[in-house]
Amino acid sequence: MAHALAPLQRLKAMLGLGGGADGLPVRLSSRRFDGRQQAPVSELGFDQPLLWVVVALISWGLVMVYSASIALPDNPRFANYAQTHFVLRHGLAIAMGFVAALVAFQFPMRTWERMAPWLFTLALLLLILVLVPFIGKGVNGARRWFSLGIINFQPSELAKLAVLLYAADYMVRKMEVKERFFRAVMPMAIAVGVVGMLLLAEPDMGAFMVIVVIAMGILFLGGVNARMFFLIALVVIAAFALMVMMSEWRRERIFAYLDPWSEEHALGKGYQLSHSLIAFGRGEIFGVGLGGSVEKLHWLPEAHTDFLLAVLGEEFGLVGVLTITVLFFWLTRRIMHIGRQAIALDQVFSGLVAQGVGLWIGFQAFINIGVNLGALPTKGLTLPLMSYGGSAILMNLVALAVVLRVDYENRQLMRGGRA
Repeated sequence: MAHALAPLQRLKAMLGLGGGADGLPVRLSSRRFDGRQQAPVSELGFDQPLLWVVVALISWGLVMVYSASIALPDNPRFANYAQTHFVLRHGLAIAMGFVAALVAFQFPMRTWERMAPWLFTLALLLLILVLVPFIGKGVNGARRWFSLGIINFQPSELAKLAVLLYAADYMVRKMEVKERFFRAVMPMAIAVGVVGMLLLAEPDMGAFMVIVVIAMGILFLGGVNARMFFLIALVVIAAFALMVMMSEWRRERIFAYLDPWSEEHALGKGYQLSHSLIAFGRGEIFGVGLGGSVEKLHWLPEAHTDFLLAVLGEEFGLVGVLTITVLFFWLTRRIMHIGRQAIALDQVFSGLVAQGVGLWIGFQAFINIGVNLGALPTKGLTLPLMSYGGSAILMNLVALAVVLRVDYENRQLMRGGRA
């Protein structure tokens, strides 16, 4: 019993809640705690503000997917589709995601820890199968999907969650040798490298970038030697630079990003970026109003997926873009706080998982926003929780449900119960 209370006592000591006058004052969010104050633990089972921000992003995304895709049936490529085709499929994916999230929330973090190696193995098998002809579905030269009738499932989205859980479990198991490079880092590097080769074969460099950031972030947060971490970071950057140099179409994307308005690029690799920038320019401060976008009328390709933010910027202006940016920043910060709280309670696996989800959501949102604004080279990454994409929405919601489970168990421990 004394051992079970130790994490709670350490957290109270950190927050200065011991009840004595010697407690150090600290600031947590907007509330100040010191040794003379008691901090009542909320009776709510999980972080409700986080849930409502997620619901707000999903709801706004559903509206924008409808707005961005409503004119697509005018295109001969989508002539057989109804105007509501994409929004209905997106709504179905959201409904499936919420059901999957409710199921995921029921599993204790101990169960997720036991399942981590098996989920990683499953993700590897699916990444192999999707490359097999007549099994994986190819679109625009990429083979990334399984056609499941009502939804196209992308195994790279499952791989993000699987690598995240596996990396957190791996760091917990290797905690005693985390200062030794070959024993602590090399096995994880090999696992991520295998996943990377399979993703590059699809090809899906964007998903590989996200997975590398998740894995490296968890290694760093787990306490891997800082010098070794920065050495790994340099190697990874050099590897990505080499991949760009060796691929002609990737080089063209970089050159188009540097000058999308040139005659050479305006109708080629720079076409999407130039029309994205036109959309933001038309939006100005307050936008042209919901439904008033011109760029979505077959000027901006993939407006309902990778470039949804450009349509949002045209219709809601700078105010809308800043609102989205602030919401994603707040969401990422809140998730990271839940992870730190779990680590303070000696729930290291739970804390690393939550922080890994924060890195995933935050990094992918940062890349998508940067690409839409022309601050980063064009890369096929969707805006989490908002862009059209069934498997992405599904796995985002499952990952966030796991974070809420971490928060739920944190609250149980702070009330003196068991996780």
